[in-house]
Amino acid sequence: MSTHPLNMDREAARRKVLLGLKKYSYLIAMIPLLLPPLLLAAGEALNLVNVFAWGVPVVVFGIIPVLDLLLGKDALNPDEEVEVPAMNSELFYRVITLGWVAGFAVLLLWSMWILGSGTFSLMGGLGWIVSVGIVGGLGINVAHELIHKDAKLETRAGGFLLSLVCYGGFKVEHLRGHHVHVSTPEDASSSRYNQSLYDFLPQAYVRNFLNAWKLEAQKLSRKGTPVFSWRNELLWWYGISLLALVGFTVAFGWIGAAFFLGQSFIAFTLLEIVNYLEHYGLHRRKLENGRYERTTPEHSWNSNYFLTNVFLFHLQRHSDHHAYAKRRYQVLRHHDISPQLPAGYAAMIVLAMFPPLWKRVMNPRVEAYYQGEEHQLAS
Repeated sequence: MSTHPLNMDREAARRKVLLGLKKYSYLIAMIPLLLPPLLLAAGEALNLVNVFAWGVPVVVFGIIPVLDLLLGKDALNPDEEVEVPAMNSELFYRVITLGWVAGFAVLLLWSMWILGSGTFSLMGGLGWIVSVGIVGGLGINVAHELIHKDAKLETRAGGFLLSLVCYGGFKVEHLRGHHVHVSTPEDASSSRYNQSLYDFLPQAYVRNFLNAWKLEAQKLSRKGTPVFSWRNELLWWYGISLLALVGFTVAFGWIGAAFFLGQSFIAFTLLEIVNYLEHYGLHRRKLENGRYERTTPEHSWNSNYFLTNVFLFHLQRHSDHHAYAKRRYQVLRHHDISPQLPAGYAAMIVLAMFPPLWKRVMNPRVEAYYQGEEHQLAS
């Protein structure tokens, strides 16, 4: 039975409105940059500045999961032939991500100035560093979006943002390591079935750092260039990190160094926790020729809660990202065939911090996913 033209027009109009609303909803992703100054102002007004210094983790891991449940899911996928080309060409989406980089650099300097002014007690100062570090962790997600693109401005902006949290190696390892070996034992960023977060994190820190240098050395060797050359991009990114550390130390003394290194540690730890939950227990099958099957949307956990999706530039549509790595965030799609997390990333990060609870929730989902192929669980 054919669809009535009037109904088709109404559906097209509805989609246009929804996509328009979603377009501007990405401005929500800029809120993390505003949280520290807003919370500081609230703390000063209520004379609770040391309490409000801890406000960012409360908002991100307490309020957002609740709002996720209230606002629900978003399964709207843009039309590939008409809407995707138009959305890819819109400057609006790029301005947000590039603006995020500049905004975070300003926030980092301002936050250190506030800390150095003696506003907080020792505990308040610690909370301030944790809060800024969480914003930096969200910034790594922005950098992740940028480094996947072809334009030099975007890739360099992504590398610069990673340098501000001392994780420049992510630019190399993620693109040339993680996306090649994802959901296999060779990948440092893919957690195994029944592996706890606290077993995963030390391995991820070390293996990702070393693998980045290994991959860059291999690239330079193929070009006949020594590792310690100006062509080694890791030297540039870590060089920026070192300059920033020296700058903060010279300007603010030991507290400047503690602030810069502390917020960096929180930021890249948050990244690795997200890595832990994105591929937990999922494996690409090994083929008869010894190679692994092609990466598909079935090799990443997906989550389609609306608020966290726009808050994280659609990072939760991770299945589509791994299957089609260069797709821009605004056109990433939801796949019903992908394994689905029971909640948004914010809630799942908290759950991952408690391994018995994590395994109680996630292990049955992994086991159900591999029903009939239980040998995959031991891969």
